[in-house]
Amino acid sequence: MDHTARRRRRNLIQNIAIALLSVSAVLLFAQLQLYNLGTSEDPLYLERLTGVLPEGSPSRLREFPAPVRVVLTDSYGRYGSLGFTTNSDGFSALGLREALGSVQHLAPSTAGAFRTALSGPSIYFDFLNPLPLQVLAELTGAEDTALEGDARCLLLAAGEDGSVHLYVWDGADTVLTGTVASTALSIDSLTETVSQSGMGSVSFAFEVVEAEPLYSKLFPLSILPTELPQLPVLSAASPISGTDWLLAAFGFNINTRERYAEADGTEVITEVEADRSLHIRPTGEITYRSGTEATLEISAQEEVPTPAEAVLGASILLEQLTEDRSGEARLYLESVSQSGDTTQLLFGYQIDGVPIRFSDGGHAAEITLSGTSVTRLALRFRQYSTAGETSLLLPLRQTLAIAAEHAGTELSVGYADSGGDAVSASWLAD
Repeated sequence: MDHTARRRRRNLIQNIAIALLSVSAVLLFAQLQLYNLGTSEDPLYLERLTGVLPEGSPSRLREFPAPVRVVLTDSYGRYGSLGFTTNSDGFSALGLREALGSVQHLAPSTAGAFRTALSGPSIYFDFLNPLPLQVLAELTGAEDTALEGDARCLLLAAGEDGSVHLYVWDGADTVLTGTVASTALSIDSLTETVSQSGMGSVSFAFEVVEAEPLYSKLFPLSILPTELPQLPVLSAASPISGTDWLLAAFGFNINTRERYAEADGTEVITEVEADRSLHIRPTGEITYRSGTEATLEISAQEEVPTPAEAVLGASILLEQLTEDRSGEARLYLESVSQSGDTTQLLFGYQIDGVPIRFSDGGHAAEITLSGTSVTRLALRFRQYSTAGETSLLLPLRQTLAIAAEHAGTELSVGYADSGGDAVSASWLAD
């Protein structure tokens, strides 16, 4: 019996030792593989690998400020801001979050009704580009909205029935409207809000046609400030110094031999077996293409993400890539579209709610998803900061004479970046 007991104890000890050695071997192998992938250059690699974000990282769309032009109308006139975001002080008090969370159904309306509603106490929101209502709702802090479709401009207006009405316009031919529950936003609250705007005087192009017929050539809802805004000149740079961190961020081995420079200075990194590539241009532009195995993925409940999930995942990824490399500017969503399991997202830069456009018509970032996998990512690294000087805007009347040559032009104020080290505000014509 003693012999049998000793043998069992010996076997148990041997089995435990073998198990511990096996675990040690697995951990050593994993450590070696992570080292070979260059994770020492990327402190967020493990977080990306496991889907766990570092503490303090944005996790909701409301944490990514979206530019929005706001116009408030009361019995004395119109007042607005061309440099506002969904995270600006005072935005949350305008009632859009409450309205989007309250309205359950939208019915067809007309452009005429939309314009008529602008004549009374109202708050107008222009998000610059059409976006899915579910995305807009989450950007403003209203989650799980029941509303569907796209919207560019939204209007909260006092109705004759004693309720606040929400109007939604997609920027093309579709206008919808719904009634806001009085418990969410009352007419008294709306009237009080528009009477305390503190913003500068503005007008819409359609309402000053009688004073100047040339305004009829403009997009009717072009927002025209009575006094030209004082916007600073921006200093700009392409902040890429060293590229090993980019390789690690995209899962490439920083010691790879499949790495070469093209004649124009573009650095090309490839993985022939996986059919992946990364192009890094001297101008600060990068282009990543995935191969047979997905290295970058976003989080979603299903195989194909909802537009809101796609925007959040792409925004988090871009936030990790740019970190503090964009200076005072932030990326914002310009469009999201889906076809089958493919999602296409476009982003631009904005600073204090004022968009920054590239003179070549390109975008700050483009991301293509196949399901939840990132199959292509293009990003322009640009770092912007205020330079202390004030931009000189062309007087509105002279700008109008030029814009009127192209019927339907929408005038707005923004920055035009031609790639230099200084970027001034100017009139933009869309």
